Amino acid sequence: MRAVEDTNRRMLRARDAMDRGYAEPLDVAALARIAHVSPAHFARTFRATFGETPHRYLQRRRVERSMFLLRESDRSITDICFEVGFGSPGTFSRTFRDIVGRSPRQYRREAAALAGVPTCFAMAWMRPSSSG
Repeated sequence: MRAVEDTNRRMLRARDAMDRGYAEPLDVAALARIAHVSPAHFARTFRATFGETPHRYLQRRRVERSMFLLRESDRSITDICFEVGFGSPGTFSRTFRDIVGRSPRQYRREAAALAGVPTCFAMAWMRPSSSG
């Protein structure tokens, strides 16, 4: 049981680093170093622990942050794309649509239309899908 706890602690340490540094260029090798395991072991164990690959987790964190910025700021979609760590607007839009189910522009329009709707209902409706 001790080995499982140690593994979980290592994976949590790496996931916390991803949560803090989502906008930074993070790769599996760097995350594996944080977890003190090999890159291959890290990728397998992260997926087994959290149910998604490290890359997908990082993409989802970036999209979640961009959703907030799209709702709460008037910054351009391109600026938001780079601020949250995507390397190109095309990749950002494709990934955003894959996770959220609509384009960043459409999401922003719909969020603006929900101004005045109670936050709990708006957040539930605007939440990214868990599939993907």
